[in-house]
Amino acid sequence: MVRYLQQQRCLNGYEERAWMMKITILCVGKIKEEFYRKAVAEYQKRLSRYCKLEIIEAADEKTPDQASPAVEYNIKEKEGERLLKHIREDTYVIALAIEGKMPDSLQLSHSIEQLGLTGKSNIAFVIGGSLGLSKQVLHRADELLSFSKMTFPHQLMRVILLEQVYRSFRIIHHEPYHK
Repeated sequence: MVRYLQQQRCLNGYEERAWMMKITILCVGKIKEEFYRKAVAEYQKRLSRYCKLEIIEAADEKTPDQASPAVEYNIKEKEGERLLKHIREDTYVIALAIEGKMPDSLQLSHSIEQLGLTGKSNIAFVIGGSLGLSKQVLHRADELLSFSKMTFPHQLMRVILLEQVYRSFRIIHHEPYHK
């Protein structure tokens, strides 16, 4: 179970207090469409019983039409620097990248549970902008995760990621989830 127990001495013995894993979704850009914002809000609400969830949006760069590889590289680097400013040293970083591992939902839930059981209670999932993530961010990542070989809009990817994190916690807690 991904709740950690701390014992505190009381007059009558010990009292157990639980605290939760912290999950950070660190992403480039703001969500513009209302339907995505509503979906994110729904999963934030659902996840609140399982973890402390924080969503941090780093500013995105405007990408000109037909940008050269050098311009695209510079854009990813600027966005990457903004993302890295929000990652603490003790954070376990999972970067979403097309070349990452492609687990199923059970495997993802097992990975999250194992991180918690080994004391890694501060996890950040990083979603890049429309051009992806910089090499610096990929290098900082402890693991790379892919949901498909297909490309998804980064706003939709946030919703998909939140749904899978929610599904993972339902699996970890042996609770049904059929939606």
